[in-house]
Amino acid sequence: MVSKLSALLAIAATLPTAFAHYNFESLIVNGAPSEAYEFVRRTTNSNSPIEDVTSPNMICNQGGIDAAIMAATNTKTVQAGDQLGFKVNSELGHPGPQAVYLSKAPGAAQEYKGDGDWFKIYELTYSEINEQGIQWATFLNNQGVHNFTFTLPKELPDGEYLVRAEHTALHAAGAIGGAQFYMGCAQIKVEGGGNGTPSPTV
Repeated sequence: MVSKLSALLAIAATLPTAFAHYNFESLIVNGAPSEAYEFVRRTTNSNSPIEDVTSPNMICNQGGIDAAIMAATNTKTVQAGDQLGFKVNSELGHPGPQAVYLSKAPGAAQEYKGDGDWFKIYELTYSEINEQGIQWATFLNNQGVHNFTFTLPKELPDGEYLVRAEHTALHAAGAIGGAQFYMGCAQIKVEGGGNGTPSPTV
């Protein structure tokens, strides 16, 4: 009985931390969210962050560049200038900035591992700095957002892209290697675009 109670208490002690973790699971197009992992590559990482910035999992989360997962993910046709977004499976449970990057696939997005150039198209940082410190727009009043939206550039060239959402959780970043990264990649096909040259790239 004591051992069972100890086990239950040990599990309970982990719940707040576990529940603060999250995944990007749905692509939003002009206000309409998709089914979970219909256009977003499914992760094999449950809901845990990536902490090793040298890991290939930083590209599209764990499992995001596995061939079977890539092939099983549909590619959403959108128009340049559309409003896109991501929905998380719970909420962005930690303070820190949110960014979105694009990378143009040389062919089909389903076959692209994201090893080309990336460029940032959106960033959500802080809303204000007050006596309590930085108030992150993703985590106001200790409440994380459930989704966010952004606009695809109208001058974006036609083609297939990976859209990568990345939230950087800073609650433990006071220690070296303490920042936590949450990311997910959606597959899109852009039509009606322009002749822009995205820059800078990373």
